[in-house]
Amino acid sequence: MTETLVVIPTYNEAGNVESVVRRVLTAVPGADVLVVDDGSPDGTGALADTLAAAESRVHVLHRPGKGGLGRAYLAGFDWGLRRPYDVLVQMDADGSHLPEQLPTLLTALADADLVLGSRWVPGGSVENWPRSREVLSRGGNRYARMALGLDLRDSTGGFRAWRRAALQAVDLDGVASQGYCFQVDLARRAAQAGIHVVEVPIRFVERVRGESKMSNAIVGEAIWRVSVWGVRYRLRQARSGLRRLGAGRY
Repeated sequence: MTETLVVIPTYNEAGNVESVVRRVLTAVPGADVLVVDDGSPDGTGALADTLAAAESRVHVLHRPGKGGLGRAYLAGFDWGLRRPYDVLVQMDADGSHLPEQLPTLLTALADADLVLGSRWVPGGSVENWPRSREVLSRGGNRYARMALGLDLRDSTGGFRAWRRAALQAVDLDGVASQGYCFQVDLARRAAQAGIHVVEVPIRFVERVRGESKMSNAIVGEAIWRVSVWGVRYRLRQARSGLRRLGAGRY
């Protein structure tokens, strides 16, 4: 069994899945790939099965229908953690996360428990994004930093490498978020668990085939959940401060 598993959720990515999987296998020859397909009506799952039949390092997990990005990743993590992989990687299937940058994330994992591929640290970049998407991403990350006290520049990014022990230390059973705030949820849980997180710059490229899954509902879920988490975080801080004040009186 190889030590690294790259988990790639898919929904209607027939135009991208073969290229992305082959590029991953080339970039990291020792890695396995798990495609988690949510019953894509465009045949993505069947294409992934064809790849798996031809290459022993490719595996496919079929889910009955579109259940959200978060649930797809959790299913992939569960599959990987039930096997002896040491490292689990998250990445998108649309080509925006460049497989050729995987070695950079894996190298950085030597001194970290979780490595985030970041668009917003020095050296990071985005290509072919409209200004509105950049403003939304930068603003969302700034809000998450302020609301949750996260010392991260890109907590919404989904290109990540986890050590097995770090992923097991996160309370995955308590994760309910579905859309892109799933990434923020895991980042805050990692911080709460005391996991050592490192950000490395990546070049993020807008997809050239297929349709983006971003929607107003996804943005709305992210704002609502981060706000709720932020209130809880501030309340915990306040209670902790009161306990310290109380202890100082005696």
